[in-house]
Amino acid sequence: MHHWESLVGEQAIPFFRWRWLAALEDSSSISAKHGWQPLHLALWRDDTPVAVAPLYLKGHSYGEFVFDQAFARLAGDLGLGYYPKLLGMSPVSPVQGYRFYVAPGEDEAELTVLMLETIDAFARRNQILSCNFLYVDPHWRPLAEAAGCATWLNQQSLWSADGQSDFSAYLNSFNANQRRNIKRERKAVQQAGLMVSALTGAELDVQLLRCMHGFYEQHCARWGPWGSKYLSEAFFEALADSSLRDQVVLFSAHRESPREPVAMSLCIQDGQMLWGRYWGSKEEIDCLHFEVCYYAPIAWALEHGLENFDPGAGGQHKRRRGFVAKPHASLHRWYEPRMDALIRGWLRKVNPLMLEEIESVNADLPFRVEPAPQLIVE
Repeated sequence: MHHWESLVGEQAIPFFRWRWLAALEDSSSISAKHGWQPLHLALWRDDTPVAVAPLYLKGHSYGEFVFDQAFARLAGDLGLGYYPKLLGMSPVSPVQGYRFYVAPGEDEAELTVLMLETIDAFARRNQILSCNFLYVDPHWRPLAEAAGCATWLNQQSLWSADGQSDFSAYLNSFNANQRRNIKRERKAVQQAGLMVSALTGAELDVQLLRCMHGFYEQHCARWGPWGSKYLSEAFFEALADSSLRDQVVLFSAHRESPREPVAMSLCIQDGQMLWGRYWGSKEEIDCLHFEVCYYAPIAWALEHGLENFDPGAGGQHKRRRGFVAKPHASLHRWYEPRMDALIRGWLRKVNPLMLEEIESVNADLPFRVEPAPQLIVE
């Protein structure tokens, strides 16, 4: 843990800190049995680690939220086995920020090349078809691209404060019709007799986190076999530990005590950014999801000076609530020449189309348009 933390540093987002990754493994949420075999890479100089990378051997593509079924089908058409594959990401968390972590004073570009060469040799030795880094840090991406990684662009949702000081300023960023819609949605929750309270840090305990796991489990069950239930109750209990709870924010929708929630969402924060992760509800109440997962977290973020809010995967209903479409990149290496050539050729066509789609999506957002200044000609 000490070596990992010394390289990752206090500036790393919570999802790549050792205590988060260890909680996933110690709770058996992430394990070889569940198709996530930890294979973290460390580069040492004598007795001192100089670089580390979170890495997993995957037996499936669940929990990634970058959908590579087309790659798997292509591999089958070529008579190749797609799994297992190497994967770099924070497990089951579609959060931008993956990178290799390099000690201060080291040549990051040089060590990126060396670590990729180590991964390549491991993959070829073990007949692994691909290595994939998802939701990569934009600052690290050029180093990996220069070392031969192929880039695939997808889109994510992001709200940014952009100088807004409170929820009224957030509301004022929309056109009149959407302001009315948001006010109506929030009023529907109030008329159901509910209020939403944020709980974080010392306010959290094991009982509350078990309650949150119950909501998570219930919400996943609604989707049957597509429910994507990855995390055990033990993982949620671990979030109540003093080393993690300051970064956890629960938004409790309740009638009496916030410790008796009707619905709840779980977010993670680091003082600059908020990430929406899970939610669930005991009752079907109009617009409750929007309040607990979007409006209350945005209000909390503004109150606490956070600049950005990533609400998680998916996007259609998020767009009209101020979440702008942004590109995010995954980086890939394929170890079979035909597969490599075919996908790289496809990426050259689809990446510009994705940027066009993002531009088109954002052009339709219901933001307020300031009238152009009138020119006065004398």
